[in-house]
Amino acid sequence: MSKRDRIFQILFLAYLGMVLWCCFGHFDNLPKVQRHVLGIQTDKVVHFIMFLPFVFLGYLSFASITKKRSGAALLAFAVFLVGILMAVATEKAQSLTTYRSGDVMDFVADAGGLALAFLCVLALILLRKR
Repeated sequence: MSKRDRIFQILFLAYLGMVLWCCFGHFDNLPKVQRHVLGIQTDKVVHFIMFLPFVFLGYLSFASITKKRSGAALLAFAVFLVGILMAVATEKAQSLTTYRSGDVMDFVADAGGLALAFLCVLALILLRKR
């Protein structure tokens, strides 16, 4: 693997650590924030944004193993699916804690961020020169 791959893998691992911290941290003393952003609950916006980098960083961490567009698209889809599994797992795990709750709409927001990122990566794969 190249130095570039290693850098993206380290960034991806750091990102995953931050997502887990955000999902399972105790945040009792945070200041109150606006409840809605553009008519959407702030919590859902945060979930969307939190999962948006997943496909980009996951794909870039392993992009050098693919040579063809079809392989790159398959890799991006696999990373998207792993992201979906992580979103399901974090919501389920939160529902098992006494200080957080699992919410289907949080998962929907997570999946929305993952889907947008997947579509962007797929578009970049299809638009790049051969």
